[in-house]
Amino acid sequence: MISRLTLLITFIAALLMGSCSDDRPESLIVKIIETTDIHGRIFPYDLINDKPLDHSLAHVADFVRQERENKDQEVILLDNGDILQGDPIIYFNNFEKKESKHLISMAMNEMQYDAGALGNHDIEPGPEVYFKLKEEFTFPWMAANAVDQASGEPVFQPYTIIHRKGVKVAVLGLITPAIPKWLPEHTWEGIVFQDMIEAAAKWVALIKEKDKPDLMVGLFHSGVDYTYGNQNENTPCNENASQLIAERVEGFDIIFVGHDHQGWNKIVNSPDGNEVLLLGAKNDARNVAVATINLTMNKKNRRYEKDISGELINMNEYNADQSFMTKFTPSFHEAQQWADFKVTELGGRLVASQSLFGDAAFTDIIHQLQLSLTDADISFTSPQTFNLTIEPGRLTVKDMFKFYRYENQLYTITLTGKEIKDFLEYSASLWFNKMDSSDDNLLLFKMDADGKVVKNNQNKALLANPYWNFDSAEGISYTVNVDKPEGERVIINQFNDGRPFDLTKNYSVALNSYRGSGGGDHLTIGCDMTKEEIKDRIIFKSEKDIRWHLTDWLKQQDTLIPAANSNWKITPVEWVKEAKIKDSILLFGSR
Repeated sequence: MISRLTLLITFIAALLMGSCSDDRPESLIVKIIETTDIHGRIFPYDLINDKPLDHSLAHVADFVRQERENKDQEVILLDNGDILQGDPIIYFNNFEKKESKHLISMAMNEMQYDAGALGNHDIEPGPEVYFKLKEEFTFPWMAANAVDQASGEPVFQPYTIIHRKGVKVAVLGLITPAIPKWLPEHTWEGIVFQDMIEAAAKWVALIKEKDKPDLMVGLFHSGVDYTYGNQNENTPCNENASQLIAERVEGFDIIFVGHDHQGWNKIVNSPDGNEVLLLGAKNDARNVAVATINLTMNKKNRRYEKDISGELINMNEYNADQSFMTKFTPSFHEAQQWADFKVTELGGRLVASQSLFGDAAFTDIIHQLQLSLTDADISFTSPQTFNLTIEPGRLTVKDMFKFYRYENQLYTITLTGKEIKDFLEYSASLWFNKMDSSDDNLLLFKMDADGKVVKNNQNKALLANPYWNFDSAEGISYTVNVDKPEGERVIINQFNDGRPFDLTKNYSVALNSYRGSGGGDHLTIGCDMTKEEIKDRIIFKSEKDIRWHLTDWLKQQDTLIPAANSNWKITPVEWVKEAKIKDSILLFGSR
């Protein structure tokens, strides 16, 4: 029988061995810095609008350098996705300079990022681009819920453990799962995007058991408002599930968010009532999100007590880092020269805001392109922006980024006449208010509980729905009657060439890949089609994006004369005429 003295000696020895093996400090300050939704804003210059900026990744480099010089803290640098779309310099490196090492990987490696998560716009360029970046990055690029369809294993690293003076910081990366709804299948073929809440629960349990981290951090390319886009807390694969995870999955100390460009710094409670910091920067390196964690060892249980605070720090308070600029400015000049290449001559003003109030040259140019490339019967498109004017003169590659913001492909899909009408009815329901008199608004604005138009901090009215879902049609003559109830507004008269339009016949329709993948719900809700039905109806997909085709198409024209062909109108005409003036002032102020 083992004596009590032997048991006591064994117990003391175990305690001593445990204390000797614990090399963690008694206290430590960890500062975690997050960038998100950079969208190619590497340099302090707006290539599209030809103007200098007071924010960029170069400014972030200056801020991070200063923070690392503070030896009283340990710094961790994270990025939360959407780096591969936006500025022309990113497009140039994605598609025009494919054989060289990507500029964004060189820049982020130079800044010594510790980890990153993928965003939906990082999937958008396609596997050739994002797998290239995955290999070039010297840090893990993560998405635990993006799994291989065949094996069920993550396609990207799911999480990482970052060590700072013996302290273990676990960082789990997740991506918004709504990608199949927005992007063409060839960009994500073979990948399944799992529900974020379910994936978080699975991986937190695994990380806790296997790695026993001192700090658990979520790096989620997903927003906070889980009701956005008519979703709710029970919507499977919710686009913006970050807060839901904090409230439903125990174990997180901090969740860094992105995707929604809003900027967040709030505390929510976990299922056990513990505080979780939700923190996220805005887009384009306007600011960074910084979590400061004061760790103090509890000597009884040898666990850290954590004092966590968050802040958003504006980058216009810092300078563009000189060493960063010196190293990468040649790459900037190379892209700048490409962006300045002349495409054609613009023979008149292009005013995007006109496309909110009816048929407009701005959208008709896209319609003309889509019909000419596909020989489709009908074209659908929406404005890619609504507050832009391009003056007559030299039209360059960078102007194409003003004209068409996203790297959507061109699709042709088969729809019945009734589905075409239903599509336009759905678009009108997102776009136009029900007018009972000329005193009413034409546009559907966001309203508060008192029935007043909601305005932003610039005192400009907010639309109830995103303008990129305001689709019009070309190839047919039709009317939208805004004095009629939803579902009874659209009257299609005939084709522009005089052919009769038949609700029972099939027609070919040109539209972008976002819409053709179900984005905006025009096909799923408007036309009551399943995803499989939509997929089966697609008869053409372009290899290159619409902006590339637009540029190539315009190169063949000596001069572009913008003009609307007035194939559709909104009635009652007199009511609409008065409402346009009022609504324009609400949206843009006095002009």
